[in-house]
Order: sequence, then C-alpha cells, then structure tokens
Amino acid sequence: MRQIPLRLPGPLHDRIETMAGALMRAEGMAVDFAAPAGAAALAAPDSVSWRVFKNPVALFIGGVAAVLLELAEPRVRSGVWDHTSFRTEPVRRLRRTGLAAMITVYAARETAEAMIAGVNRRHARVTGTADDGAAYAADDPELLDWVQATASYGFLQGYHRFVAPLSQAERDRFYAEAAPAARLYGALNSPMDEAALERAFDAMAPKLAASPVIREFLQIIRTAPALPAAMRLAQPLLVRAAVDVLPAWARARLDLDDQGPAPWERPVVRAMGRAAERLALESLPPAQACVRMGLPADWLYRREAAGRS
Repeated sequence: MRQIPLRLPGPLHDRIETMAGALMRAEGMAVDFAAPAGAAALAAPDSVSWRVFKNPVALFIGGVAAVLLELAEPRVRSGVWDHTSFRTEPVRRLRRTGLAAMITVYAARETAEAMIAGVNRRHARVTGTADDGAAYAADDPELLDWVQATASYGFLQGYHRFVAPLSQAERDRFYAEAAPAARLYGALNSPMDEAALERAFDAMAPKLAASPVIREFLQIIRTAPALPAAMRLAQPLLVRAAVDVLPAWARARLDLDDQGPAPWERPVVRAMGRAAERLALESLPPAQACVRMGLPADWLYRREAAGRS
C-alpha cells in the first residue's frame, strides 16, 4: 500500500519549505538538481539511497553519528579538527557537508563527479600529525574507507532506527549502492554489505579512543543554530538519538553511555522521523531530482511503503 504524502496548510507548508531550503544553501555550492532533464545520478530513483537520504531527521541523526565515529579515529580526528572550520563556523560547515551528500546522491552524475573531484583536490593538501604521534594524510585510502563506512552506517541506522525498519536485503543494498561514489572519493574498500561493515568495525575498533574533542563536538552540535528556529528545541534530542545509533561497543569505548536519549524520548524521535517521511518539499533536492528524471515531485514520498516488499 502506497503512503499518502503529507501536505500542510499553504502558509505553513511554504514557511517550512523556505526554512528547509535555507539548510540546502551553502556558499559556493549552487546546484540545480532538476537539470539536465533525464540525467542519471550515481544512484537510481528506486534505490534505497534515494529513499533514505530524503528524510531530514534521519540525515541529521546519521550525520552526527558518523562524525562521532570518525572523530574516534585519532588521525581522522586531527584532520577534521585541525583543518576545517567546524569549531569556528559549525553551521556553514554542516550546510556544506549536507549539500555535498545531496549532490552525491541526487545530482546528475556529471555534477556529482565534478564536486567530488574538488573535494579530493582539497583532501590532497591535508596532512599532519595526530595527537598520538601518527602521521596522517586526508587522502589515505584506509582513512577514506573508514569515513565512508561510518557515513553509510550513520545514515542507514538513522533511518532504520528512527524512520522505518529496513530488511537485511535493503540494508545490504544500501551499502552496495554507495560503492560508485565511494570509489570516486578514493575509498576503494568501502563495505558492500552489512557483514563487510561489521568486519570494518572489528578491524578499526582497537584504534578508536575517547577524546575531549568528541565531547566538544557534541556540545557544539547541540547548541549551534543548525536547524530552523521552529525545530531548534528538538536539536539536543536528535543529537542524543545520534549517540543512540552507535554500536554499544563504540558508545562504551568513547565513554558516551551517558549521552543517549531517555527511553521515552525514542518514540518522540520516531514520530518526528515518520512525519518527515511523508512531508514532500518540492524545492528540495530529492523532489527536484525526481522532476529531472520525469517523475512527480512527490514520488519518493508516496512510494516508500510500496517499495518495502
């Protein structure tokens, strides 16, 4: 049975559309997701990826969870903390990262490839020494594989836990769908299914460690005006949900067992995720990408229930 897209009263819908659109604008990264007509993306419209990435609640939760796992690796942590503007301009950094994810999934392949090539050129200039004395380079294939694994895990689990459960086959398909983009980013051994993801976690776990930087990141992301004003009171709750999707062993290793949600908060987050699943915003990348492919703008928002068979 297909679900019915949620349509709010006109003025309220327009206001939410405007606020959500602001989150998708980043300096120097203007992209027309509706053009050129018929141009394929790196993933297909009927992919699990298009379904997952359309949900802003899952994206926020998953993005925070991914960064927590990335910051647990000392070399990645130093690269992120020492070479980006996250501490000084967190909202700008979040918007650029979020828009990059939208381009990777929904934009025409040529647009995504050009954006990724630019990211790779910037990564090639990032080198340094981590807190533990280890040298690092942002284009190290091992680190790129870890970043890809954590991103896929975070976004998938944000959706699976707080929007709609995905079958084992769907979860495996999601990891496989990420492979073409992962290779473009330089991650040559990204996980192709959930079993491979678990092996990657097992291999990296001994290298992960708690750090004051992780607590600092959580404080920044709880308080930075990352969400529209009407949703900002929910931001700390969504951050706690991000901690909740981490594997239990990772929460313990990173000393984050006290940072997750209370039991009563999980249903609240799920209600938010499920409402967002039906809210079709025509100006945002998922809807615009559907238009580019000759589909109705709200196609993704009414196919999810039928797509899970």
